[in-house]
Amino acid sequence: MNPAIPGFDYRRVPVAEGVALNVAVAGSGTPIVLLHGFPQTHLMWRHVAADLATAYTVLCPDLRGYGDSDKPAADCSGTYSKRTMAADIVTMAKALGHDRFALAGHDRGALVAFRAGLDHPDAISHLACLDVLPTLDMWEVLHGTGAAVGFHLYLMAQPPGLPEQMISASADAFFSYFLDQWTKDPAAIPADIRAAYLRACRHAVPSIVADYRASATVDVDDDRADRAAGARLGMPVTVMQQDWGAALGYEAETLWSSWAPNLHHRTVTSGHFMAEEAPADVAAALRDLVQR
Repeated sequence: MNPAIPGFDYRRVPVAEGVALNVAVAGSGTPIVLLHGFPQTHLMWRHVAADLATAYTVLCPDLRGYGDSDKPAADCSGTYSKRTMAADIVTMAKALGHDRFALAGHDRGALVAFRAGLDHPDAISHLACLDVLPTLDMWEVLHGTGAAVGFHLYLMAQPPGLPEQMISASADAFFSYFLDQWTKDPAAIPADIRAAYLRACRHAVPSIVADYRASATVDVDDDRADRAAGARLGMPVTVMQQDWGAALGYEAETLWSSWAPNLHHRTVTSGHFMAEEAPADVAAALRDLVQR
């Protein structure tokens, strides 16, 4: 049995034909939706969600293709596009009575949140993106030997077949690599949570690969079209990123500012999994954001 966030109720919410999301819900007041990243589930928000639920309504879904949410076959390029996944989240929130809500995402979830902010500005009151760049910017800044840090992006961008086969053959080792390499404080992901992440990923290889493959195809096309059209995020936006210094060779705040005129950029001293390694900092930043 998978761990649960204490004090949260769990619901299955249909969001599209044949697709329902597993959603943890608690609290009352202004709604905040929290979207997880890779290679995790909604459980990555367990500390932050419990903190926020004392003052807000908090919804923590597993994204389509992850955790205990449905994993439709990727029968077209849009099945796991961020546009489709963003529509899932807006539909989910509306089904639970929230036409407008604050939205925060980490990693893959931040890409979904970014797309939701562009596609559904009337639904998203505030937006937070944790430790990621918009898809188009990410591909543009990765180059040379520095791109080795994103080897998994290139692997899962390949046509269907080989990536799924390679990852499935050693799934626990593959997903464990990221939990180990991207964490500064290993104790932040205890054994039961780590086991839940690995179990969930082990059973979701095709959909996880499809999510990443979409980021090298249709998601880039969608971002490029929005950039050409001058689309911007009109709501208050908070971006939190770990302190890479000059290691990656780009200025994240500058890249984000081109999309978000009302931007507050924060640097966090933690590993990639900041909601688990620095939950008090993340919760405080989200409280500040919702009050802007």
